[in-house]
Amino acid sequence: MQSRLLTCITALILFAALAIPVQLAAQHTRFKLIDLGTPGGPNSYPTIAGPGVRFLNDAGTVAGWGDTTVPDPTCFGPDGLCLLTHTFRWKNGARTDLGALPGANSSAAVAINAAGSILGGSENGLTDPISGFPEIRAVLWKGDQLIELGALGNTVLPQNLNNVGQAIGAFENTTPDKFSLIGFPTQTRAFLWQKGVMQDIGTLGGPDAQAFSINEHGQVAGASYTNDIPNDTTGMPTLEPFLWDHGNMIPLGTLGGTVAGTGPQGSIMINNRGQIIGTSNLKGDQFFHAFVWENGVMTDLKTLGGPTSTALWINEAGEIVGEADISDVPDGNGFPHHAFLWRDGNMRNLGTLAFTSHAESINNKGQVVGRSRIECEICVLQHAFLWEDGGPMLDLNTLIPAGSNFQLIDAYDINDRGEILVQALPLGEQPMEGVQLGHLALLVPCESGDSCSDSSDPSAVAVANSITLTGTANRSGIIQRSAAEWRAQLAKRYHMPGAGMHQH
Repeated sequence: MQSRLLTCITALILFAALAIPVQLAAQHTRFKLIDLGTPGGPNSYPTIAGPGVRFLNDAGTVAGWGDTTVPDPTCFGPDGLCLLTHTFRWKNGARTDLGALPGANSSAAVAINAAGSILGGSENGLTDPISGFPEIRAVLWKGDQLIELGALGNTVLPQNLNNVGQAIGAFENTTPDKFSLIGFPTQTRAFLWQKGVMQDIGTLGGPDAQAFSINEHGQVAGASYTNDIPNDTTGMPTLEPFLWDHGNMIPLGTLGGTVAGTGPQGSIMINNRGQIIGTSNLKGDQFFHAFVWENGVMTDLKTLGGPTSTALWINEAGEIVGEADISDVPDGNGFPHHAFLWRDGNMRNLGTLAFTSHAESINNKGQVVGRSRIECEICVLQHAFLWEDGGPMLDLNTLIPAGSNFQLIDAYDINDRGEILVQALPLGEQPMEGVQLGHLALLVPCESGDSCSDSSDPSAVAVANSITLTGTANRSGIIQRSAAEWRAQLAKRYHMPGAGMHQH
């Protein structure tokens, strides 16, 4: 049975010295590492909404979620050790547990805006009669006030919000649909919430739609079926990205295939210039490329020499990051791929720390963060990286204070102050393939004369350390908790039907 915890990105790390010159790290900006802790349990996690969603704002406020110490009464773990999860806000050195809807319920963070309002998902204590999973509702925390956004369906899945306070996501209705985008037996529809009202924004003619990104002008980017006729190549109806602009839903087309929108680990994202990025299958639906759409024109970003590419983030300057294959010769782990930066019509290879790499985010200053594989015997061991103009890619583990108690395994977001949100695995913890453990941590650039020492929440660390992560019972309970419901529902965007036949 699936679990309520975030099924993790395969970003686990070997704490080993890399062949990066000491003088290079010494010349570069160094960072203070701040452990953001947890709501009491062993682990904390990033947004469940996937890439292209902000959960670190430019004021340095973070939206996260993590384990509590409260047992989950609906636990499906084989040894019964499952914990409720709560959303939290970290601001100015203080972490606030934002809780969940009333009852013994879990919640998870999705996105944060400039004002510090947090969009999330919360169980409500009921069972969805359609899916059989716990019902989930979209909720918004404004300060410490919890607002339920509405109930167009039994399960309402939040996705993103803007600085104006508009929120988007998806919900299941009661109309039977064997092609549901979130895997339920009924249709998936996109919603917009504004001024206290949730509305269905429609489709491109097919049964389903999902909304993924919204800019400050209220323009929404998403994906929708255009009909209900399955294609021979995918077994699913044609799926196209759309721009919803104040009541008008505009189809963006594809790069020749029958599926376009969010590909494997990819994103649909719109910036304030109305530029939209995504991933589209090519003709035949065997491979996929990243694209950018602007003013009615979809541009293929191509690749770095291999068959596929995926777009993950676009900044306000129109700079795009993601990953692209560098060869059409597969190895034991698929096609080798590197992080890329697309700027002024050109795709730049950002390199790696050792083997493959994957960009996650770019800020408006052109700084890029992500993760890179550093050992390839089993190709799951990774380090968080920072790339800046001129390169090369830097291992963030070399830019934090010596003696830090964490290993940085992924970098998710970077704001315009250069602060970076990372996943940090405690030193000495054994990596496990397919399992995301550790804490969220914030890297803050050191000021001139700053001691650049680590900072942690001592009480959170004490509680986390009291719950062993190495014991068989604890670990298997955590791993197999019921939140793959969260993954299957709230992060279903990673598995949109037919989105390419090859995945990294």
